[in-house]
Amino acid sequence: MTILSIHDISRKFGSVIALDKLSIDVEEGEIFGLIGPDGAGKTTAIRIMLGILEANSGNGRVGTFDLFREPESICTLTGYVSQRFSLYGELTVQENLELFADLYGVSESDRIPRLKRLMQFSRLEPFRDRMARNLSGGMKQKLALSCALIHTPKLLFLDEPTTGVDPLSRRDLWRLLFDLWQEGVTIVVSTPYMDEAERCSRVGFLDHGKLIAVGRPEDLRDRFRGTILEVLADQRFIAKGVLAGLKRVTSVNLFGEGLHVTLEDGDSAVAENHVRSALEGKGIQVESVTKVSPSIEDVFFQLTTVGSVHE
Repeated sequence: MTILSIHDISRKFGSVIALDKLSIDVEEGEIFGLIGPDGAGKTTAIRIMLGILEANSGNGRVGTFDLFREPESICTLTGYVSQRFSLYGELTVQENLELFADLYGVSESDRIPRLKRLMQFSRLEPFRDRMARNLSGGMKQKLALSCALIHTPKLLFLDEPTTGVDPLSRRDLWRLLFDLWQEGVTIVVSTPYMDEAERCSRVGFLDHGKLIAVGRPEDLRDRFRGTILEVLADQRFIAKGVLAGLKRVTSVNLFGEGLHVTLEDGDSAVAENHVRSALEGKGIQVESVTKVSPSIEDVFFQLTTVGSVHE
């Protein structure tokens, strides 16, 4: 069953087009990832889906509520963790949770068991009396997530929840999201990190306000055209320029400590030798040249480079 549906949503800020005829359907029980770089339109899209920002055109619904006619009712179905920590730093962990219980009208009979469960769920129990402003970045996100869950929403929105969070806290936050998902909560999460797309049921790629691809991560990888060689060599930036000028090479991108070189389909062994020879001919020491499967990041680079659209 579709819990969120938007069609041809557009939004401008002055002369800047933030969203350009965006259409997305999210099914109950999904983790839907909205993936794209800074400025792609992710935050604008989420704020419109929540009914807290008006679109210039288009239509949509959340559950049974019309996005434009009943925006005030959407909050009964949704929880929201914003991009920046927006809770009350001068209140303790418990006081923030109690405040949000008041704001959402959680009854006294439900409040105590919910607070206890959320403290255990987020592992914030030992810090219940700590001021929110004194929490670490990861703990702040866990508190924000707990406050968003106090009224047991069916649909949870998170806007770049792991930006600026250390790797351990990032992993812990995703574990919490998977626990929620297994309990039946539908999740829409935006992120600039391509590796997080792999954790989602489906993803939508946003670029300059346009949806350029949508689908399951494995299906998007299957659409990739060409062969990828992972090159580990010194003088990466010089190597990138050398490889970009070779025949059959369609793109070269920095990837981790190496380079991902995309070539037109063909004999990969011949291509590996050609790449190695080209680099060594320029005095660049090559550690390895290996054929690899495309990542979600490779798919995104290809789509944004050639401007393809996949429905």
